[in-house]
Amino acid sequence: MIFGGLQKNSLIDFPGKIAALVFTQGCNFHCPYCHNPDLIPMKGKGIFHEEDILLFLEKRKGLLEGLAITGGEPTLQKDLAGFCGKVKGMGYPVKLDTNGSRPEVLKEVISEKLVDYIAMDIKTHPSEYAPGLCKASMEQALESSIRIILESGLDHEFRSTCVHPFITEEKIEKILPLIHGAKTYALQTFSTNSLHNPDFFNHEGRGLTLEEAERIRKLLAPHVGQCIIR
Repeated sequence: MIFGGLQKNSLIDFPGKIAALVFTQGCNFHCPYCHNPDLIPMKGKGIFHEEDILLFLEKRKGLLEGLAITGGEPTLQKDLAGFCGKVKGMGYPVKLDTNGSRPEVLKEVISEKLVDYIAMDIKTHPSEYAPGLCKASMEQALESSIRIILESGLDHEFRSTCVHPFITEEKIEKILPLIHGAKTYALQTFSTNSLHNPDFFNHEGRGLTLEEAERIRKLLAPHVGQCIIR
């Protein structure tokens, strides 16, 4: 495992829990609004070793209630399942954030009962990721990941960052059949700090207004357990 960062405690990254948050290095997407661009390169040397993270978790037993794993894209890490197993063995619930590009990894960690909560980003309709968000089409992989999560029985959420032209009412209308029955769908405002491609927002990119986000929330709400704007 290659880790690019550690947040020692968080009240918002693992619903209902006081959790630590680890950031894995490397991502196979290039979202222009990414606010962790330093985590995109695969060749990062990492700031923390796996042993450091496990030692930290051992010392924080009784204070922390879980570990959230984000990135980067955690499912690119070769030993993700092994690491999750070690964390679970210490008694910590595990939340996994993913872009959904590697459904086979999701299937593994779910079947082995190595995660307790999964959050998957849906950046636009799966058929429209390339070339703006990734190099090649990942439609089948993304739709497979959505199905795996919906059928897993685990607590989960899907979430979209509210950036035009990726998220619009028209795009959400196309997404609705894919996520029908999801427990939670979160619409996220985007941060203007440390953007991967700031120039994108000088042209076609812009954040949605709260009014636009609310209209989208109303579209989603009948199809999911809850739809929130955060």
